[in-house]
Amino acid sequence: MLLLFIVGLLVHFVFFASIFDIYFTSPLVHGMTPQSTPLPPPARRLMLIVADGLRADALYELDENGDSRAPFIRNIIMHEGSWGVSHTRVPTESRPGHVALIAGFYEDVSAVAKGWKENPVEFDSLINESKYTWSWGSPDILSMFAKAAGKHVYTYSYDANDEDFGAQDVTKLDTWVFDNIKEFFHAARKNQSLFSQLNEEKIVFFLHLLGIDTNGHAHRPSSREYKENVKLVDEGIKELASLLKEFYGNDEKTAFILTSDHGMTDWGFHGTGHPSETYTPFVTWGAGIKYPQKVSAQQFDDALLKECKLEDWKRRDINQADIAPLMASLIGVPFPLNSVGILPVDYLNNTDVFKAESMFTNAVQILEQFKVKMTQKKEVTLSFLFTPFKLLSDSKHLNLLRKARSYIKQNKFEEAVSLCQELIQLALQGLSYYHTYDRFFLGFNVVLGFVGWASYASLHIIKSHSSLTRSVSKVKKPSGLLPCSFVAIGILIAIFLLIQSCPWTYYVYCLLPVPIWYAVLREYQVIQGLVTSLLTFPPRHFAGYLLVYTLGIEVLVLSFFYRYMLTAGLVVLAVWPFTTQLWTRAKGISLSWIFFCLLLAVFPLMPVVGRKPDIFLVMGAGLLVLLLSLFVITSLIKRKESFVNEELVLNLLQMLSTVLSMFAVYSTHNSLLKKQGLPLINQIISWVILASSFVVPLLSPTVLFERLVSILLSSMSTYLLLSRGYKQFFKTLFSVASFK
Repeated sequence: MLLLFIVGLLVHFVFFASIFDIYFTSPLVHGMTPQSTPLPPPARRLMLIVADGLRADALYELDENGDSRAPFIRNIIMHEGSWGVSHTRVPTESRPGHVALIAGFYEDVSAVAKGWKENPVEFDSLINESKYTWSWGSPDILSMFAKAAGKHVYTYSYDANDEDFGAQDVTKLDTWVFDNIKEFFHAARKNQSLFSQLNEEKIVFFLHLLGIDTNGHAHRPSSREYKENVKLVDEGIKELASLLKEFYGNDEKTAFILTSDHGMTDWGFHGTGHPSETYTPFVTWGAGIKYPQKVSAQQFDDALLKECKLEDWKRRDINQADIAPLMASLIGVPFPLNSVGILPVDYLNNTDVFKAESMFTNAVQILEQFKVKMTQKKEVTLSFLFTPFKLLSDSKHLNLLRKARSYIKQNKFEEAVSLCQELIQLALQGLSYYHTYDRFFLGFNVVLGFVGWASYASLHIIKSHSSLTRSVSKVKKPSGLLPCSFVAIGILIAIFLLIQSCPWTYYVYCLLPVPIWYAVLREYQVIQGLVTSLLTFPPRHFAGYLLVYTLGIEVLVLSFFYRYMLTAGLVVLAVWPFTTQLWTRAKGISLSWIFFCLLLAVFPLMPVVGRKPDIFLVMGAGLLVLLLSLFVITSLIKRKESFVNEELVLNLLQMLSTVLSMFAVYSTHNSLLKKQGLPLINQIISWVILASSFVVPLLSPTVLFERLVSILLSSMSTYLLLSRGYKQFFKTLFSVASFK
């Protein structure tokens, strides 16, 4: 049994690791040639302002008095620049958002292993390609791009300990950025070397403003602190724009971009795909940017235009990754090599030939990635097994490039732009095709191994806990042909992988099913007994059970998309006793089962997450856990004649753990409301409870019921620490129903 457990643990670890090789591999490739627009750029410098955690509606909407909380930005929208919504992608986190903005590609999903804090693979970005970049803000974000760039990048950041989520109003983080950049430009007047660098072309100023995000987490986006922080950012940008105009003598060679890496839900979180997280503001003005355009009708049907009173000013939405090629085009640097963004030409205020040439450069840059990806996959795949991407063959992409170049020479710029956009879409499809090329192959092998392991585990249980094999006549053991066949299969698979220069993990996923299925086929007597038993089972009953199991699995699958399917399943479980003899034999247990199932059926219909924590519900759930603990202890004392003091002390300790959890939750809630941060004693209590919840159950008696009770009570206190509303009630009621 111990050997089976160890092998099972190892097999499941391999299955878990396979997820990263199948779905979480880096999309980045290297070896491309940099591509830049040959014509002079409209701007000499770019200022990128990223207001972390700023929702689109929070910037654009009017307050209760009908006034804008960002009057400078609103004036830009109406008189100087262009605006729209930048659509982000999941995960809506800071690292993926900034990578999309500055490098032009969406999250390298393999970075999930690093908590989305840095990219595990080197990548090119606008900052790499710039002549000089100066950046101010959070050390987490700035260091990520400075690490990937060279010595031409200068960073100025505050201490990471200043990023306090609740101790006080954190607008000081943004004030620090604005104050330091002002001091920087004032100092540059007295520093000839710095002054010369600042007057170079192809330079970038990057401002990362973390205050809005931190205030949103601590106080919610609807709070006064969040809205005041938006106003502070608007005032800071106004002063900054005036400062740059004065410093550069109003040369009109500065382009400004204001956006955000992600939004935030009403309850102060981000990471998923809710519109409040994926809709971020995008406002740009200055050199090379189109002026405002009045329109009588818009192409967008969301409520943002009417709520913000901006329906008369043309809104131009873009994808977040499209910002990188736009910035590269504005200052004339090569497009980031790994960018998959499509240049939004509608934002450009420049000649038609510049737009066409920029779009052509964008198409060649993305096509370079496609060609490298295809070559890499072709080199490690046997020629007779390689299936190329048929929609974009070598001849087709060459013809499209020639045709686009011909259109530019003939001054058919709109046709050239349209053709380049078509080529980009095909190249992006091809990139996705080659990136997921091995997904089916790996998935098939992992599924084969998983099904084999599930089969072996099932056969082992049947062999150990049933009498099926007794009725089977003893069959002579097979010859050595079976192990020899599996050894031969393993060798052939290894040779196949070796020829294709596959990573070592591929060997694990492809070879693991071989010994697993060998172990399955060795249990031929159990398989024979199981088949014999199934053949004697009435066909009608067999079909009925199969239908019930299939429907149950389908309900579970659909519940991932529609929570109310769990309600339907629990209602069906509630009426289950009526279909058996349990109703006539134990009506009390049946009634309690029905009662708890119907109670549980209510929870999937409730909101997933509350907009704000309900501390009274959490405290009520804690009291319910205490009452349940008292009931269980009393029952154990009555059931056992010799209830030793050690067991009583253990149960009392678990009750004390629940009380401490309630104290920690209540105290933390009040402390955050008073903006006093998280008390140290609460942190200590929480970590002690979490650690003890794994240890205390091991000290309980090994009797099944008592061990389960101990595990339940220990997990309850930990779960209570994580509760913000009704969820603890679900856990408690579910546990009671399970015991029933």
